[in-house]
Amino acid sequence: MGTTAAADADAETETVTAGVVGGSGFAGGELLRLLDGHPNVELVQATSREYAGKSIGGVHPNLRGRELRFSEPSALESVDVLFTATPHGITMEHVEEYTDAADLLVDLSADFRLATEGQYDEWYDGHTAPEYLEVAEYALPELNRENLGDADIIASGGCNATATLLGLKPLADAGVLGSEAQRASDASSGGEPRDGADVVVDVKVGSSEGGAGGGAASSHAERSGVVRPYAPTGHRHEAEIEQWLGLSVSFTCHAVDMVRGASATCHVFPDGPVSKKELWTAYRGAYEAEPFVRLVAGGSGSYRYPEPKAVAGTNYADVGFELDPGNERVVVFSAIDNVMKGSAGQAVHAANVALGFEETAGLEFAGLHPVGSP
Repeated sequence: MGTTAAADADAETETVTAGVVGGSGFAGGELLRLLDGHPNVELVQATSREYAGKSIGGVHPNLRGRELRFSEPSALESVDVLFTATPHGITMEHVEEYTDAADLLVDLSADFRLATEGQYDEWYDGHTAPEYLEVAEYALPELNRENLGDADIIASGGCNATATLLGLKPLADAGVLGSEAQRASDASSGGEPRDGADVVVDVKVGSSEGGAGGGAASSHAERSGVVRPYAPTGHRHEAEIEQWLGLSVSFTCHAVDMVRGASATCHVFPDGPVSKKELWTAYRGAYEAEPFVRLVAGGSGSYRYPEPKAVAGTNYADVGFELDPGNERVVVFSAIDNVMKGSAGQAVHAANVALGFEETAGLEFAGLHPVGSP
């Protein structure tokens, strides 16, 4: 075995210690589940102010029987990798404490997803630690794998942005959304998005996106049976999409009657003609080597196009498309589990890449079929 191969083998069998800050929420619970079963991870701490002293299984019933108990966030232990699954604004306030406690920080909030302080002024309520923005790397390996290996801070993407970007990025890279050279100077730099193809995105998302706390609109009586526009314009995830595509998009979100899942339907009106062969070339070229992206475009059977039910509980993203030549339109579909590929699964995948582990480690679950509402 050569030196490089031996080093890779050593990395894949290495074990690291991990902690989770904010382990009582939906994303935190998924992190605990994934890390508990990860072959390269020893899960040593999970924090929660509300549930300190209680077992993790008392909060997440699927984790009953585990010995780990929640501890106070103030009693943070030193670990190799620290995952933070806290509401927006918490990690930026404690980033020095968290980076002192761990060699690698993986944040699931929105605190480090954008590139510049100006973007946080526009889309959020500003940023209290802007000097760390240039250090952080976007977690989605399909977009940013080459930069994860040297990362000290990794920012997991938003679920709506993740579903949308996985659907549209191959078209951006193929020039269908406009000049690739024109967009390249803007992508991931926080520059002003430029004009290109008209892109209209409609995302339908499950109730778990609202978090374990939720609100009045997330109660079962109010949520059941709805297809409710909750962000017709101005959704914060739009900033991530425009940052990585380098052009403006028209973006709308609906809350629908499911627990897990984000389904993006993207209507693309290219500047010039596009053939189905070109679309297949773009998507196969982008995803044929990706372990967690599956192309689902037409075919036969009930599941001819991506839908969240088929990926519930998994780290997979299903992506598909149809060409509408009569209207000079490309319709792109993508579906993910918002708590997995859109949050905890993406974070673990990115950490695997950063730490040199097998990319699929701890993420091999293929889902269930048949299964009820996700």
